[in-house]
Amino acid sequence: MGTVAVILVNLIELYSWALIIYILMSWVPNVRESKFGQMLANICEPYLEPFRKIIPPLAMIDFSPIVAIFVLRFAKEGVYALFHMLNLI
Repeated sequence: MGTVAVILVNLIELYSWALIIYILMSWVPNVRESKFGQMLANICEPYLEPFRKIIPPLAMIDFSPIVAIFVLRFAKEGVYALFHMLNLI
């Protein structure tokens, strides 16, 4: 059962890196319009959208991706804690 926890944590970590790459792509012109950028947008935007509804941009800076990454980090630690609490790791 420990492998399930490892797989979940690795998926969360991979998604976190996808978000970071997607966020950094906004600094480079026309990169989000590429095939890779559109693929990342299809993966990342559904997760970021609820955060953008809650957290408005301040001075043209969108802080919602930072909060979204923190939520993923808390989820990763929650998976570890849950599996450890159930003695499955």
